[in-house]
Amino acid sequence: MPSAAHVVFIPAVLLVGMVLGYVMGARAVRAEIAKQKSRRRE
Repeated sequence: MPSAAHVVFIPAVLLVGMVLGYVMGARAVRAEIAKQKSRRRE
């Protein structure tokens, strides 16, 4: 049986990973859109 620390720690780590992935992914998408817009202007 997992201890109480596992019940709290594992979901917390998963949540932090999901948030970081969302933030980094959104930043990459915004950079790619800006790159495409600058290509169209040229």
